[in-house]
Amino acid sequence: MTTVLNLKPLTTTLTRSQFYQLCVANPDVPLERSPQGELIIMTPIGGEGGSQEASLIARVVVWNEQTQLGVVFSSQTVFSLPGGGDRSPDVAWVELSRWQSLSQSEREKFPPLCPDFVIELRSRTDRLKPLQDKMQEYLASGLRLGWLINYQDRQVEIYRGGTGVDVVAMPVVLSGEEILPGFRLEIL
Repeated sequence: MTTVLNLKPLTTTLTRSQFYQLCVANPDVPLERSPQGELIIMTPIGGEGGSQEASLIARVVVWNEQTQLGVVFSSQTVFSLPGGGDRSPDVAWVELSRWQSLSQSEREKFPPLCPDFVIELRSRTDRLKPLQDKMQEYLASGLRLGWLINYQDRQVEIYRGGTGVDVVAMPVVLSGEEILPGFRLEIL
């Protein structure tokens, strides 16, 4: 579950610089910022969700180690999206040349780009609509492929740049398509 904190008594919107400073000052609080400058507090996930997330990251890491095509990121990584938001996908992957084109300073802070591939995992307490909105935000920022895995409703929403959203029922075998060539993920 996420909580949007009302900052109106202090400021109309939280700037990207203010958000970065807030995150540095509160490293134990997982935060995101919407394109409208709203502060979003991310609720910690439980054991089941944490295990699922770790398994997904491991699968992408193993594929990436074999192909050496990019860089894999955990849910602790905040990306400063071109659309204005600062978001943390559960799993993210960036094509190697895009990552290497960033300066060392840009890599050390919140990378100023949208990942090429993301996975968002709907936890037990997450509402679906905010996650779908977040996936649309990724698409608007340049996402090439994204999966919203929704165990509660036994479905996966597949987001592709330029083609919209496909919804498939579980169990399913997902393909990394041309974005992550040869990557396959079975969701039971």
